[in-house]
Amino acid sequence: MLKKLLLGLAIFMATTGIVHAEVDVNKADQAALDGIKGLGPKTSQAILDERKRGGDFKDWADIEQRVKGIGGKSAIKLSAAGLTVNGQARTMTSVNDAKAGKSTKKPVNENVSGTTAASTPAAEQK
Repeated sequence: MLKKLLLGLAIFMATTGIVHAEVDVNKADQAALDGIKGLGPKTSQAILDERKRGGDFKDWADIEQRVKGIGGKSAIKLSAAGLTVNGQARTMTSVNDAKAGKSTKKPVNENVSGTTAASTPAAEQK
């Protein structure tokens, strides 16, 4: 019985060290931000300065726009490391893709005659 209890305690202690804590960018201090993997002292200070100057961050798009050094790719990595904005993790959305210049619509291919594939009868398409 004691062995099972000790084994359970050892497993619990091992797994709690692996799990990262979520840190909200609007509530965190310098030390908490520095604890996020991939976020150095310079960027964490820039976050604090911008938060003081412009108020809390509304969402991930807001922080990506206002803080130099945080873009789409780094925001995804920081979110995976535990950083949140208003308790929300960074997700890929069409709004963020549109801001990055990516179209959310499928392109229509044109054939040699200049007509679109969508307007050409199926029997003529090859």
